[in-house]
Amino acid sequence: MTITCIIRYEIDPFQRDGFRKHAEGLGQIIPRCGGHLVGYFLPHEGTNNVAWGLIAFDGLASYEAYRTRLKSDPEARAHLELTRTNRLILREERNFVEVVDGTLGIPATVAERHP
Repeated sequence: MTITCIIRYEIDPFQRDGFRKHAEGLGQIIPRCGGHLVGYFLPHEGTNNVAWGLIAFDGLASYEAYRTRLKSDPEARAHLELTRTNRLILREERNFVEVVDGTLGIPATVAERHP
């Protein structure tokens, strides 16, 4: 994948479980429409109203084709409408980044020590 769309969501912290269900539903929709779902992330500690979604693509043309498929997918449209109706997402921002070669998916090499 050459680019990753990083979506920053401002969510209602009282609807965290609703956003979780929203993200889980996208786990089927995004790949079907052509995106490589890296993952969705909920706040754990610190700020309680920011969540993230990461979706990778071969390039901007692949992203545009994905957006077109997403808009015409009945399940995706119904899913988006439910999200709007329940006001799960208050705001979202999209940024596109590229990975620096040799830096993605490198496992830790430090062995854990147990007392």
